[in-house]
Amino acid sequence: MTRRRISKEAMRALKSVQGKRARIVIEHILKHGSITTEQLKDTYGYDHPPRAIRDVLDQGIPLEKTSTTSKEGRRIAEYRLGDLTQIRGGRIGGRRQFPKAFKVQLGVAHEGRCAICRARFELRALQVDHRAPYGVSGDKPGAALQAADFMLLCGSCNRAKSWSCEHCQNWIGMKAPGTCRNCYWASPQTYSHVAMHEIRRLDLSWMGDEVQDHDRLRAAAETSRNSLPEFVKAVLRRSFREGEPEKP
Repeated sequence: MTRRRISKEAMRALKSVQGKRARIVIEHILKHGSITTEQLKDTYGYDHPPRAIRDVLDQGIPLEKTSTTSKEGRRIAEYRLGDLTQIRGGRIGGRRQFPKAFKVQLGVAHEGRCAICRARFELRALQVDHRAPYGVSGDKPGAALQAADFMLLCGSCNRAKSWSCEHCQNWIGMKAPGTCRNCYWASPQTYSHVAMHEIRRLDLSWMGDEVQDHDRLRAAAETSRNSLPEFVKAVLRRSFREGEPEKP
């Protein structure tokens, strides 16, 4: 394989990347030309290889994704360095660490609830998340933390947001922060799209005494041979036909 020529400026940026996972990915690519999800798992022990790749992208290092064949003959992802003239130097060093007091501040503002599903959790079970994904907006070096730029998410909603964002055309190519801020995953109360699709969502959780209400809905949905989401929609449509829904 012909070794790729890398400029001194680009090499300095690559060598300055911090974080164990990101450094492993970059050093492996510099030595071997590429890295696969199989190598990340088998050689380095990462059970979730996309997270290691995300660490590199978060630091502003472009990667190109192709596919190859695993030892068992399966199609797997393979990554190489992308256009190194597009390195986003302001990201080198990775995400900033959030002071505990900042998370407490968000916890008070959010009343201990996940911003998406609105379920209440202990603060340790909630994660501080950028409203506009870090992969799009990054962090402004030296800028003070602004609570309005962040939200608290439970682990389940954070994973769902990550998957949706990573498959959004804005995250993949456009990287317009304004588009992200108008998305459900950034502003669930005042949004105009979901990952650039004309979709409306409602994420609900039943907790404590409310669980019995959920179980009644599920039983009724099974009796009517509908999925639970479709059954809830049908109940709402019927309610609107008969008049305004009752207030709780």
